Amino acid sequence: MSFEAEVISWLPQLRRYARALTGDRAWADDLVQDTAERALARWAAFRPNSNLRAWLLTILRHLYIDQLRGRREIAVDDESAPWRNLEAPQGEVDGLVLRDLQRALYCLPVEQREVLLLVCVEELTYQEASSALGVPIGTVMSRLSRAREHLRALLTEGPVQGQGAARKAPPLKVVRNP
Repeated sequence: MSFEAEVISWLPQLRRYARALTGDRAWADDLVQDTAERALARWAAFRPNSNLRAWLLTILRHLYIDQLRGRREIAVDDESAPWRNLEAPQGEVDGLVLRDLQRALYCLPVEQREVLLLVCVEELTYQEASSALGVPIGTVMSRLSRAREHLRALLTEGPVQGQGAARKAPPLKVVRNP
């Protein structure tokens, strides 16, 4: 199989990861396209006997971080959170559970969400996730443990939007960097 064909075969997984990171279809599609372009343009940088999927996910993550920095609008209030635009599957009882899970997932800190997505959804090993994120394996394990605990707490406290007024944080203002 050619390098180009292998990259193409990983596009659905890249799209899934990009959608989970961004919560926005258009942005996710753009990220995947940019990732594929960068991978194909820099195919010589790929080490032949290494994990192509982990390499592609690393490229996607770096592009995502660069785009976040470029937007200069980092804060998100509760009304414009990415999970507000995601729809639960129609006609399924589990749709409500999925929606609660999506909301809870976007309440996690980015570092925890990235590790959770890479290990639990994309099924990368700790070593592969460590390489993709550029952190030690112990950090991956620690972040994953904290992410699972945080997610469990968010899901057992009830729906994210149903939290008491005393616990609800005020909406964030958009802060623009000079």
